[in-house]
Amino acid sequence: MTRMVADDGPPDPDRDPDPDNVDAAALLERAGFDADESVLTRRQAEVLALRERGLRQSDIADWLGTSRANVSSVEASARNNVASAHETVAFAEALAAPVRVEIEAGTDLYDAPKRVYDACDDAGVKVNQTAPDLMKTIGERAGDAVRGREVRDRLFVTVDTNGTIRVRQP
Repeated sequence: MTRMVADDGPPDPDRDPDPDNVDAAALLERAGFDADESVLTRRQAEVLALRERGLRQSDIADWLGTSRANVSSVEASARNNVASAHETVAFAEALAAPVRVEIEAGTDLYDAPKRVYDACDDAGVKVNQTAPDLMKTIGERAGDAVRGREVRDRLFVTVDTNGTIRVRQP
């Protein structure tokens, strides 16, 4: 799914550099960008770096010698790639976590803490959250997958050896 990113008006004068004085290569260098190791193309990284510096898409388009629509497309692809990379890391962390609990759709959120605590006890992992705090964490991190007390979409709750809780929707 491609998300179009709007060009949100004038730049913030406290944050935005003059587009003519921006050195995208220096921005990427300072951030440690390595095109051979990244899921982003160099162009995607440049566009993100320039947008994070507050440049408008139209200014970036002028600087790159392309259209604002092209910059918008490159930015949307870059942000989708970043989201996919985050999901990949979350998946890898879930595989490595000693505690993995599947919460099926239709489950009452009030039942989730006991399931997580039982799995943590079995794995010898300590969770430093009360049941209400754990329900709140699951509910907040699940987004639209939880409405009220109902888990509407299947969730995976993982707990690492430090007791850090992660919630993923497959």
